[in-house]
Amino acid sequence: MRLAKFLAHSGVASRRRSEKLVAAGRVSVGGQVVRDPARVPSNWRSTRSLDAMLEDQGIVGITDVDTRALVRHIREVGAQPGCILSPAPTDEEARRIAATVPGLTGRDLVQGVTTPEPYCWIEPPQPLHETEPTPTVEKVEPPYRVVAFDFGVKNNILRELVRRGCHVTVVPASCSVEETLAYEPEGIFLSNGPGDPSAVPGIQDTVRSLVGRLPVFGICLGHQILALSLGGTTYKLKFGHRGANHPVGHVDTGEVEITSQNHGFAVEAESLPEGVHVTHMNLNDNTVAGFADPDRQCYSVQYHPEASPGPHDAHYLFDPFVGMMEARRRG
Repeated sequence: MRLAKFLAHSGVASRRRSEKLVAAGRVSVGGQVVRDPARVPSNWRSTRSLDAMLEDQGIVGITDVDTRALVRHIREVGAQPGCILSPAPTDEEARRIAATVPGLTGRDLVQGVTTPEPYCWIEPPQPLHETEPTPTVEKVEPPYRVVAFDFGVKNNILRELVRRGCHVTVVPASCSVEETLAYEPEGIFLSNGPGDPSAVPGIQDTVRSLVGRLPVFGICLGHQILALSLGGTTYKLKFGHRGANHPVGHVDTGEVEITSQNHGFAVEAESLPEGVHVTHMNLNDNTVAGFADPDRQCYSVQYHPEASPGPHDAHYLFDPFVGMMEARRRG
């Protein structure tokens, strides 16, 4: 696809972006468990309560649960299936119903969250508070053409790419190599998402065909999928890494980042092929938190550098991706 044709897509960017924002507002969880729900919305951008949104979308929730006790239990025995039922059944019936919930291993959860069709994203980051200035956006002419595979992408990742001078086309997880290259991208981004990376059909072969042709950057599920495409393996964690205060060590510098994480699978370090360098390690359990293959211009991290929500320590991870595209332009 020629640049003019690529940029012509921006004529429908506003409509497509609105459609995506509506889709992104769809709640994907099966239910919510909290101890004390917030009764009054406090964010200056909020238009309604969380309870009202869940009710509008038919998502069940339960309150007055000792969530700390629940976390301690999961920490000891590992992640388990569960259910929220009303009216309250007997314990035996609840266990029987929970036991029918399928596990995560081997399930393709991406199909339920990926975009049904390609769209352009042009929105940069927004201020976190009404008194803060709008974040600056780097002006690059022409913008770097990035194709982002949507496995359940967070909008703030796309905003961070736009902030660095990228024009982003988001494509479904099923997008083929030929369809991807038709956009004449300068870089490929592999997004975050839910579930087992090995269960996403066809994506390993697609990414394997793109690696080495173009710079590739992956986050979270994209990190795991990149590892699989390079010949590595992944495994399910006893319990996932969830939350915003996970320490990650940079292997080469020894520096520590405080990170936001949300995943249930990890990359097996010993499975990574020669030439692939582990760059980051999770300091809580020594799992792989990042790797890079300089020769094939690809890298990825297991955590979320876009910091929404979470720490800002890892914002720098977007910059090498842009740097590789700039170097490729200069030949």
